[in-house]
Amino acid sequence: MLTTRLTRAFGIEHPIVLAPMDLVSGARLATAVTAAGGLGLIGGGYGDAEWLKREFAAAAGTRVGCGFITWSLARRPGLLDLALEHGPAAVMLSFGDPAPFADPVRSAGVPLLCQVHTLEQARRALDAGADVVVAQGGEAGGHGVGTRSTFTLVPDVADLVADRSPDTLLLGAGGVTDGRGLAAALALGADGVLVGTRFWATQEAGASARAQAHAVAADGDATVRTSVYDIVRRYDWPAEYNGRLLRNRFTDRWHGREPELDAHLPQAAAEFGAAVSAEDFDVAHLIVGEGVGLVRDIVPAGDVVRRMARDAAVRLGRGAPRKAALSG
Repeated sequence: MLTTRLTRAFGIEHPIVLAPMDLVSGARLATAVTAAGGLGLIGGGYGDAEWLKREFAAAAGTRVGCGFITWSLARRPGLLDLALEHGPAAVMLSFGDPAPFADPVRSAGVPLLCQVHTLEQARRALDAGADVVVAQGGEAGGHGVGTRSTFTLVPDVADLVADRSPDTLLLGAGGVTDGRGLAAALALGADGVLVGTRFWATQEAGASARAQAHAVAADGDATVRTSVYDIVRRYDWPAEYNGRLLRNRFTDRWHGREPELDAHLPQAAAEFGAAVSAEDFDVAHLIVGEGVGLVRDIVPAGDVVRRMARDAAVRLGRGAPRKAALSG
């Protein structure tokens, strides 16, 4: 129903790609998205080689790709070789310079996806030879520069791509949670979408049922962009990046007071570690985007793919109308 350049290039049925969320996007979720006609990406995250091996082994026989945090991959470049040995459907690079890794990916005949948050990053992705540029707005959960909205960034990057590299594909990301978001991204010039938060809230995701229930009870006003959890986890993110997640008592205490958090780091880190173990989400973090307010239920990932594609097709005049909108 929604044939685009992305579906033709990757041989998939729906122009929907799973965001490679660290530990959340394991083999179970990635294979479910692929089996439903989208493209699943395993989250390589900060680089756990044994976890990555297990997930690729579990996905055997299903066409899935993998994503990496680029600045972290630079510290463990062997992870890319590990992923390429499995013949992934794609490799996605995010949050850093993709150039050092572009040649090995493309030499292996694997499509290269590069996530960007600004026009300058998009230019660097094109210079690196990206096959697909992922334009992610600040509405998205997790890390980003956070200064651009999806609604303006996607058409801005679409114009850049059309001018400089018209064969390069474009995905929209950030706040895409249902068929309305997919239809909007296609209308803005994207060839498909990259979806995180909605797949985080599915039965196959590597998130606990308690975490999912807590997030689904929230709305889109309940998120904040902050560096608090990078500090308390001692993650050395580049200064320009912060992350969107659910607000809670811990962020309310420390957001905007980061120097004080640094000064009290041992105590704060101990409190955080205990909260993670206890799943106390007044202190522990939940990484979701503004689209969490549109998530109403925890369903199989395949249902999300089919529902999103079906509703978008109706909204774009490519499918049979339905009595009610299909959301969430």
